[in-house]
Amino acid sequence: MCHTRAWPRWFLVVASILVWNVFASAQAGPKYDFATETKFKGTIADLKLPEKGNNKEIAHLMIKSGTDTFDLYLCPKSFMDDMGVSFAKGDEIAFTGSKVKEGEADMILAREVVKGTDTLVLRDAKGVPVWSWRK
Repeated sequence: MCHTRAWPRWFLVVASILVWNVFASAQAGPKYDFATETKFKGTIADLKLPEKGNNKEIAHLMIKSGTDTFDLYLCPKSFMDDMGVSFAKGDEIAFTGSKVKEGEADMILAREVVKGTDTLVLRDAKGVPVWSWRK
């Protein structure tokens, strides 16, 4: 019997799966949580857009609503460009989103943003980002 050769292969397979799972979960980021979903209206106080060349990075807005300021995460800048959507400081918007934490940071993951008569849908009925369909 040659069981000693099977051991290293088995170990490598298990180790590879564990490493892949750790890497995949580290890349995932916060998940949309319908239990914390809320609707707000506010004014864009600041735009946080990725640097040129990093269009796959998430764009987000600082939203002022009364005395509160929210960090509203939208979608990759490239998706906004594909949809023909733009935002500017001072724009009045309404949005539906999930309040989540990433580390110590509070943020809102936007599911839908309304600006004037335009509605930008960012997540489906299950909270899955619609831009991931386009990959």
